[in-house]
Formats: sequence, C-alpha cells, structure tokens
Amino acid sequence: MFVRSLMLGSLLGLAAVWTVNPSAPTDRLEGIPSGKTRVVDLSYAISDKLVAWPGDTKVFEAKVNASVEKNGYFTRSFWMLEHYGTHLDAPIHFPPGKTPVDQIPAQRLFGPAVVIDVRAETARDADYQLPASRVEDWEKRHGRIPEGAIVLLRTGWATRWPDAERYRNQDSQGRMHFPGFSSDAAELLIERRVSGLGCDTLSVDYGASQKFPVHRLALGAGLYHLENLADLSALPEAGAFLIVAPVKLEGGSGGPARVFAVLP
Repeated sequence: MFVRSLMLGSLLGLAAVWTVNPSAPTDRLEGIPSGKTRVVDLSYAISDKLVAWPGDTKVFEAKVNASVEKNGYFTRSFWMLEHYGTHLDAPIHFPPGKTPVDQIPAQRLFGPAVVIDVRAETARDADYQLPASRVEDWEKRHGRIPEGAIVLLRTGWATRWPDAERYRNQDSQGRMHFPGFSSDAAELLIERRVSGLGCDTLSVDYGASQKFPVHRLALGAGLYHLENLADLSALPEAGAFLIVAPVKLEGGSGGPARVFAVLP
C-alpha cells in the first residue's frame, strides 16, 4: 500500500509538472501501462552484497520476523546505513547544509534529467573531474539547463558494479580513484538552480578527494545528491524525466532511494 501510494503521488506530481510545460508530451503517463513509455529503474536492490564505503563494516542486516510456515504470513525487520547502495544525500549530510531528508520539498524530487556523458574521458582518467566547460558544452547542444533539473554524470562506472575492488579502485595507500564533479561545475549548476546532482559512482566528489568540496558546495546550497545510481546508458542527454523516491526518514542525513527515469 505504501509503495502504491508513493508511486501515485509521484505520477501525480509528474503530471502536474508536464501540465505547466505545454511543450512536453502529454501522453507519456498514459503510455506507461502499455509499455509505449519506457520507465528505467536506476536503483540497485538493497542487500548485504552491495559496495560499501571503505571502513563501513556493518552495512545491512535483515531478519525474519514471521514466516508463512509458522505464522501464515511473511515479514522481516532490517537495519542499514543511511548512505549505502543507491541513496540520497540530504543537505544536512555536510555543513553548511541544514535540511534533513524528510524536509526536502516534494516538488524537488521531480525534474528533467540532464545527462552529461563523460565515459570517453573516464576511460582515460579515473580521477576525471567534470569541468564547468563540459556543462556549457551540454547547454550549447540542448539549451540552458532548466531550473529544477537533476544533473546526472554518466561515467560508465556502473559497469564495474558489484565488484567492490574495481568499483572503489583503491591504490596501495587505500585512496580510491573514480570520477566526479569539479567544484567549478558544482558552482555553475548551483547558479542554474538545479535540484540535485547524481552519479553512477560512490560519490559526487571524485574518489581521491579528501575534503569533499562538491559535497560542501552543493549540499550547502540546498541541493541533494544521488549516489550509486545504476546503469545510465539508456538515458538520452536530454528529454528524460526523473522521479526520486527516498525513504522519508525523520532527521535523516540521507537514505536509500528508488530513482526512476521516464524516457521520451
């Protein structure tokens, strides 16, 4: 019942957004049940086998509370870290951010997807940081990034999932090497008033970062992050729409999220 209510609310919100944008197709929602409109799940299923942040030991646990054989029905209890698997970073996660996950305005969890494809660059440089110039290149092809957009960095790192060694890509000193956003790109996207940043890696900051400047800039400006997104290869650079459904955890610094892309 909770999932059905969540999805109904998400779709109603999506319909409202498209209603105020007459240039957007009006038949996308109607095409979902028939398969004419494609919905891509960008989330990993939660289990104890996902790639955790180095140093996190206990990350997930599930226990059976009732079984069909003993009780006639099946339920479990589970425990997990807030930042594990496909998850959302709320602004409160890093100072000077203040907003917990349950207080992020619902309308900010819906938005056009801006996909910046850097797979060619990351194949050559695992420490690649998206420069502001690549954001400007996207705008030259597709127009100015709209307010409320959710900007996704497609690095191709999802092809390494769930191999923890390849996904973290740690050197002999334990420092990770994977791509992310640069501070300059984050500052430009804050100016564009986007709602969030997302990536198919462990962090929106590149892996070798020690001070996490993108976290401090973006979360401090009230944006949220989507990390450990699943394979983004099906998404066009422009034209998809995202529905972000994080767990509404009171006071949470973040939490697991189901993220859907509705394709044109």
